[in-house]
Amino acid sequence: MKILVTGGAGYVGTSLIPQLLDHPTWKVRVLDNLMFGGDQLLPFVRHPNFEFVKGDVRDSGALVTATRDVDVVIHLAAIVGYPACRAQPELAKSVNIGGARALMRAVSHSQLVLFGSTGSNYGKAIETVTEDTPLAPLSLYGQTKTTAERDLLDNCSTVAFRFATAFGVSPRMRLDLLINDFTFRAATQGYLTVYEAEFMRTFIHVADMGLAFVHILEHYWPSLVNNVYNIGSDRMNYSKREICEMIRARLVNTKVHYADIGNDEDQRNYKVSYEKFSFLGYQTRYTVEQGIDELVSAFTLLDIHSKYFNA
Repeated sequence: MKILVTGGAGYVGTSLIPQLLDHPTWKVRVLDNLMFGGDQLLPFVRHPNFEFVKGDVRDSGALVTATRDVDVVIHLAAIVGYPACRAQPELAKSVNIGGARALMRAVSHSQLVLFGSTGSNYGKAIETVTEDTPLAPLSLYGQTKTTAERDLLDNCSTVAFRFATAFGVSPRMRLDLLINDFTFRAATQGYLTVYEAEFMRTFIHVADMGLAFVHILEHYWPSLVNNVYNIGSDRMNYSKREICEMIRARLVNTKVHYADIGNDEDQRNYKVSYEKFSFLGYQTRYTVEQGIDELVSAFTLLDIHSKYFNA
């Protein structure tokens, strides 16, 4: 099997690539413009089944070349997250929507597209959301991913994965994710200020995100095409307060201020059902507690500066 990973030099991609290369008959090609550099891909270059193509997902010519002779495209290339899209809105629209549409034109219906979508598409919900819940994205990030998801489902042989909020250590580290950010601030500053602490989020370790793609590739059948799946675990729906208390249990000197005045600019608040994908035999492996522990260890290894923040 030949697999193209767009945006493969990113947070999810660099965690996914070794999981794909663990399969001796799978060949992996990465297309990335290296917006955040390429050092994180160096461990893979000597692998005989790895290939890198430098290019932008919005470039139709680069996509035609990159998609040639591949069986599967895992589409990850995007401006990811509320802060990054807010900082560069036109770029976010161009990459997230324009890139998906360029891919749509480059692939044939015989090529499977696995799209890395997001739970941000749901926005704010009172009831537990399922894949059939109407989408109401609040942020530009959620809006662009909702549009890209719809375009790919309507025009390609696509399976869309609405991932929970990622956390954990990856070769291309990110600190703008909620658990990663909270743990970093607790470990380095010893203090957290948290707004709207009862807002619910649902979380998934970055390694489990990769394993979801692997699971589909190992158990694929045609009836999955044009389906949407929430990817995560029913055990990983937590409030921000619960996350903070997990962090404080491990970093006992951390002080947490739950602010009564003020609000979180990212207003997502939802609880998600993951029954549909778990019915296919998928289960997450990593807990939030494990992720916090590995993050604390990782922060002792990193020279932290701005390159680890998307925005």
